Amino acid sequence: MGNNTFVVGQRARRIDALGKVTGETPYPGDVDMDGQLWMKIRFADRVHARITAIDTSRAKAYPGVVAVFTAKDVPVNEYGLIMPDQPVLCGPGSNKAGADIVRCISDQVALVVADNEAAAAEAAKLVDIEYEELPVVADVLVAMADGAPQLHDHAENNILVHYRIRHGDMDAGWDQADILIEGEYRTGFQEHAYLQPEAGLGYIDEQGRVTVLVAGQWVHEDREQVAHALGLPEKQVRIIYPAVGGAFGGREDMSVQVVLGLAAMKLQRPVKIIWSREESIIGHHKRHPMILRVKWGATRDGLIVAAESEVFADAGAYAYTSTKVLGNTTLMVTGPYFVPNVQVDTYAIYTNNVPGGAFRGFGGPQGAFAAESQMNKLAVALDMDPVELRARNVLKDGSIMPVGTPLPPGVTLDRVLADGAAQSDYWQHGAHGWTRSPAAQPSNPARRRGIGMAMGFKNVGFSFGAPEENWATVELHGAAEIERVIVHQAGADVGQGAHTAFSQMAAEAAGVPLEKVEFIGHDTAHTGNSGSASASRLTFMAGNAIKGAAERALEKWNAEERPAIATYQYRPPKTTPFDPETGQADPNFCYGYMAQFVEVEVDIETGHVDVVRVVSAHDVGKAINPLLIEGQVEGAVVQALGYAVMENLITEGGRILNPYLSTYLIPTIWDIPREVKSVILEYADPRGPWGARGMAEMPFISLAPAIAAALHDATGVWIDRIPLTPETVVMALREHGIGVI
Repeated sequence: MGNNTFVVGQRARRIDALGKVTGETPYPGDVDMDGQLWMKIRFADRVHARITAIDTSRAKAYPGVVAVFTAKDVPVNEYGLIMPDQPVLCGPGSNKAGADIVRCISDQVALVVADNEAAAAEAAKLVDIEYEELPVVADVLVAMADGAPQLHDHAENNILVHYRIRHGDMDAGWDQADILIEGEYRTGFQEHAYLQPEAGLGYIDEQGRVTVLVAGQWVHEDREQVAHALGLPEKQVRIIYPAVGGAFGGREDMSVQVVLGLAAMKLQRPVKIIWSREESIIGHHKRHPMILRVKWGATRDGLIVAAESEVFADAGAYAYTSTKVLGNTTLMVTGPYFVPNVQVDTYAIYTNNVPGGAFRGFGGPQGAFAAESQMNKLAVALDMDPVELRARNVLKDGSIMPVGTPLPPGVTLDRVLADGAAQSDYWQHGAHGWTRSPAAQPSNPARRRGIGMAMGFKNVGFSFGAPEENWATVELHGAAEIERVIVHQAGADVGQGAHTAFSQMAAEAAGVPLEKVEFIGHDTAHTGNSGSASASRLTFMAGNAIKGAAERALEKWNAEERPAIATYQYRPPKTTPFDPETGQADPNFCYGYMAQFVEVEVDIETGHVDVVRVVSAHDVGKAINPLLIEGQVEGAVVQALGYAVMENLITEGGRILNPYLSTYLIPTIWDIPREVKSVILEYADPRGPWGARGMAEMPFISLAPAIAAALHDATGVWIDRIPLTPETVVMALREHGIGVI
């Protein structure tokens, strides 16, 4: 190793900050090429129908139109991150069976390429499509019933996946329980609402490769899917990400990548596209809505002895990442607690709704909403402080999870809970355990304050047997001393500051100041596979890869090899999938742990919930850059606040009724808490680079149940569905005679 420069741990300014604040940094929609054409997509006009005929003659005749492509023009008309169950273009003439069926409004039917964007948009309206209507199923419970319309041949009763956990003896558990708490919890869709809508440019590069410049989360996976659909070897496809204007899981699946590659390949000219906000909201997946039915039992002294859960998730029309999302929900629906007797059944069910897919937290927020609400209800029923109740039940090193295996070493749930509670200013620990003083009430009698808390855990890295790897190359240049460090690392910076953290870790490993590091990423032509910007994995995975590459480059440097160049592949411990009968598994190799404490004020006349203060405590293992961590905490809290209290995507019969940011409301500066206090705890993970754990998703996980608990503290009313919109809250309060004028 080089001299320890202590770059890791510093509040270093982001390496991309100047270009982004000055507007000099290009995003995909900012990039133009000489001779470029423009593309517009004709989305499906139906929710579920068979396309019997497509007539493109009027569109082709429109002035400025260069080409119109339909299903028959796609070499291999399928794609999908988990399984290729979605056509690139729906319609007749495809080489894939079933591609003539539209299954949701996100389906794409035709591509119109023209000299300019306006011509392409007008001509897209002129593609004439004949449909044969098919029955629509938009409710998960209806979809899985016998006799429901079947959307895919491979999913009997529309059940894409069913996971089971059978752990312990449920009858014995219920016999031990002194108190039972049952509930049905419902969570809604959530739209990613990233600032940069889908956009990109397809062209043929100087080496003849089909090149797609786009925003995504995993350049090598995008390359694999584009190459597959175009019938090309992967080496003939190149993916480049310029700056990415937010992702949150919304860019894990394909949007414009394949169709841009198709048009560029067919026309041998650059082709550009920019989606409108409406196209973006209709065209990409959402957070899964879920119904969670749970029953928990506990003893009088507050020990959980049994938990039973049944979860129904709306997968929408295609698989996307539903199988993996449901894996997380299955694991997290019993919370981060030791429960000796567990029965869980989770289902992902196909419907004609917009697909459900990856979104920050990846199934964890839904599971946590049920689990933490159950814990908070148990605390009330037992007349026990909710922090004290959790302290008696949290998993520790060696504790056995419901999947029959312990968490990986380095479990810090008890310390995160205690440190967070102590630093929240709400809780105190004394001779009789944890206690809290009542919330100070506002002078306005129409407004009531309450305090609530929740906690959780979330995997770092791919789970349940998914192959996990990360490649990095480090070059050391100079004569007598290292003058430049060049890092090749494909991990996507989607706005979270990953490339800054990577550069800090490279500087630390090479023993040089940060300014000597040059970073090369986001291009399949110059980097090895890093996996995706998801699962809170990049700091952990890329950090280990960069550290390994730098150590090997330093060995060459010390042997007088100049420049010294080394490539290293990091692979973490293997994970295993659920046993199909018992759920037995080694699901993850690393976790992050969090606890959140909130103060809310509710207007009992209007139902408006104002989140006043959030204290968010996290074990990050090692803070590579505390400034970036604080940004992640604050951003996740605001995004989770939107999920909890205001973001309400309304669908009817598979159609989205509010596909605009004027009607789908996200938090603005007027909605955010007055204070978000980040409590950064550093208990080193034994496998993490410099002890670091991932943490980007963790501040999202437990906020909604904490807010629901604070709302109960303020009003005495439990509300078991989110979002807690003013209408939902005021109706619940009226049912209990609160706020009646």
